[in-house]
This record gives sequence, structure tokens and C-alpha cells, in this order.
Amino acid sequence: MLKIPPVEPGTVGPCPVAPDALQGIKRQQTNPARWNGEGWPAFVAALGAGGVDLAEGAVACGVYATDAGGTAYGLPHGVVIARNAGQVSFLLKTAQAHRVPVTVRGGGLTTEGESVAFGGVLLDMTGMSRVLGIDAAALTVRAEAGIFWHSLAEELRRENLDYLSAPLNMTSSVGGTLGVGGIDVNSARLGCSADQAISLQVVTPTGEIVECSDSENAELFQRVILGYGQFGVITEATLRVRPYTPLSMHYYYYSSLSTAIEDLQLIDRNDASDYSGILTIMDCAVNLLVAFDSDEREAAFKANWEKRLRGHGEFGFALCMAGHYALRPWKFREALYLLRRKREVFPEFRRAEYMRDKKMHDRTVVFSRAVWKHWGSKQMVIPDLATPADTFIEAVERGNAVCRKYFPHYTLYCVGIKLRPDHQPHYEMSCVPPGAEGWAYGCEFEPMIEGEVYSRDHFQAFKNAIYDIGVDLGASYYRFGGMMKGYIRRVFGDALVDRHLAMKRRADPAMILNRDVIF
Repeated sequence: MLKIPPVEPGTVGPCPVAPDALQGIKRQQTNPARWNGEGWPAFVAALGAGGVDLAEGAVACGVYATDAGGTAYGLPHGVVIARNAGQVSFLLKTAQAHRVPVTVRGGGLTTEGESVAFGGVLLDMTGMSRVLGIDAAALTVRAEAGIFWHSLAEELRRENLDYLSAPLNMTSSVGGTLGVGGIDVNSARLGCSADQAISLQVVTPTGEIVECSDSENAELFQRVILGYGQFGVITEATLRVRPYTPLSMHYYYYSSLSTAIEDLQLIDRNDASDYSGILTIMDCAVNLLVAFDSDEREAAFKANWEKRLRGHGEFGFALCMAGHYALRPWKFREALYLLRRKREVFPEFRRAEYMRDKKMHDRTVVFSRAVWKHWGSKQMVIPDLATPADTFIEAVERGNAVCRKYFPHYTLYCVGIKLRPDHQPHYEMSCVPPGAEGWAYGCEFEPMIEGEVYSRDHFQAFKNAIYDIGVDLGASYYRFGGMMKGYIRRVFGDALVDRHLAMKRRADPAMILNRDVIF
């Protein structure tokens, strides 16, 4: 029989996630209490009478037990697959009457439990995944909100069209993305995904089906866009699109985060590229990517801006790194890791089936494939900071130091977001920082888990340290909901949060819709 040795007084026990583990680590927010199920039988009967199919049981509910983050777990009492706006409307009206919480889920790519149901109903929007119409002349598309971006892109390509701005992971749903923002490598020029929405069909928390836009039911439109699912369920969206173009990609390598960010912001301010962003391997290999939709834009960049960048080409950077590690033999393992990572990741951006005449012909597949293959894991912890341009370097450098402290390997992803001129009503209490003008900048701090096992306290301490930087700098966050919602008042202040909470209570009297995400 295996004997467990006694634990000396004052030491941590054998369980890494025991209540006494990592004393002093704040848990800003853990899983909320499970809804007690009061009134569930009457609610189920009412749904059945209205013709809404509800799946119950361990198999049906267990599929939705966690999200892409893999740190929050919960089970709904039942699952409804969205089919049309009328069905969603009846569901929400019935949930209001019986005070049953409804959690909405698209691609399930949240990392803080925002799309995990802790009791009540899980509304799976992927049953509404059709393209309803493409207007090639007006450059718009109307689609149901449960469609994944890769499916939308496939339909658009048949018309020689493309989306404008979308998340890098294309298994995100359109509706879920519009509710949180959506950042792409062309967001510094075109804005976030939510900025591409012309109009929406929304089912309010009390079940009204409403069409809204900047000119029609504008207040609802402003609250639903980047609203984290608090003020309605997006069921359809009309989005701006553009003619499809292949792109030419260029890479510039840096050993300094601050220098790379300064060059990124130079490019953005001067509209010098069509795509821009920074992807790093720790803070050792910093890659500024710059890409173009046309030969004319590429030629103008090479003539006017390329010589002002301070990054190296691939060969020059390799020589610099060789010299750096030759003088630091104790960092030999780090050098080997960088080399291995480069050999694994960079071929994904140059796969022959997506490249023709040195141009990338399917960024949808290339970026999404690379993100999920090389950054995906059973657990994904991706705290982020979003700041105005002038504080972004400080935010990234301080966040990088936190990554160095908690994990041996990590990556940073930095990108700009061009803000719409009338941005304040649309971006209020969102991932866009309150003081940003012109552009906001965001950085994701992503540990490379690589099969290691970390306690939830370790992850929580890491996220707290990143988010505390945001509080100090007056920043915002892309993922401030779910388990991290304890930071909302610290970031936005009581006055703004209380005003939005009052709006939420008016719109959602029983507080049923996505109740564990923000409020």
C-alpha cells in the first residue's frame, strides 16, 4: 500500500489546489454559486408547451462543462439549441417569468468562464449559422449570429469577397465576437470586428425582437456592441465586407519590445500598411509583421517607411542572436527553445498550399490554424491589457516582467485598434480604454503551457499581477468578465459601473441573461 508521508506543520499539503495552497493569493473571482433550480420543473413545462426543445441529462449538458480556458467548470440544468429569433424570444420571456438564468454560448472560446453555465439554461447559438444574403454592390453581408467566422469567410470567397476585421481564431462566432470586440491584424487600420456591424437583430432580455443600428434604436445598438451579452442576444448581423485580395507579408525582428512597439505605432499613425502586429517568443525574439493588400501599397511602404524601421531581417537577426547567446552560455537552453519554436511556428505562415507568387491566399486558414495548433491547450490563460498609445510600452514591459516571473516560456501578441470618431457611446465600459483617442493598443500575455500542470492559484496569481498593472495605468481588458469580474469596479469606477448596472436592471428585470459574466 502506498503511504503518504506526514505533512510538517506550516507546509503546503500534497494537493496543489487545496484551500491552503499559495497563502496570500487573492481570488478576485472564482466560479459563482450554482443556481438552485427553484422553479425549474414549471419552466421546463412552459418551454415544452411553447414548442421549444430542451435537452437535459449528463450527456447533453456535459458537452458545455467548460470553455477554451479550461479553468472554469459548471453544468447547466438544460440546453437549448438556437433555431430562430422567435424561439430565442420565447425562451427569454419564459426565463424572465420563472427567473431562470440563461447563458449564451457561441464558439465557447472564452477563457474566464464567461460562456459556462452555472445552472439554468445554456443557449447554444451555433444552430443559427446561415448566411442570409450577400450584397456585392453595397459590400455587405447579412448572417445569423451563430455562424463561425471561417464559415462566413468561405461563403464570401465564393463571391470574391472577404470580411473586414475578425478575430484570429476563426472558430469564434460572429455574435460572440461583436459582443466583445474582435481584434485582427488589420484592426489598426479598420477598427475592431464590432465596428464593422451596420445593423443587428437583437432579442432583448425580456424577449422583444428588435432591429437596431446607429440610426434605429441606437441606444440598444450601443449597449449590445461590445456589451458582453448583458443587454440582448444578437441573432442576426449585417456586416461590412470588402473585395477579396491576397496579401504580401513581411517580418522584421527585434530584441527590444519598446523599439518594436514604437515602430508598430509609427506604421499605424501614418497608415503605412494594411496589416500590422507584434508576435513574440518571450521577449527574446520580437517579430513585427507588416502586410499589404496591393502591390501599390507595398511599394509605397518600401519607398517611404521600411528604411525607418529598426528591426532586422531574418538573417541579420539570427546573427545578432548568435552573438548574444555566445556571450551568455548559461542561456543555452533558452536559445535552443527559441530555435525550436521558430522551426515549428514560422512554416505555418508559409505553407505551400496557401502561398502563390509569394502571396498568402488564405489568411483565414493560416492565422487560425497557427493560433489553435501552437497556442491551444487543455488550459488557456490569456490575460491582456488595453491602453491608450502613450502608456502601451510601459504596460507591455511590466506585463512581460510578470510573464517572466510565472512561466518559463510565453508569447505576447500586440495590436492596435483604430477607434471610430464617435467612439465614446459605443466603447463605454468595454475593452477600449476610456482615455484612448485615435488608437487603442492591446497586448495578450499568453503562457506556453506545453503539457505542464499548474494549480488554479498559480494561474490566478499570474492574472491578478497582469490585471493590477491595468488598474495602476487606468487601462481596460479584453477579458474582464467571468472569473475576473472582480476587477470591473476597480477599473471603471463605481459611478460608471452603477449606471450600467441600473440600465441592466431596467432591461433585464429578473437579471437572467448572462448573469455571471459582468454583474
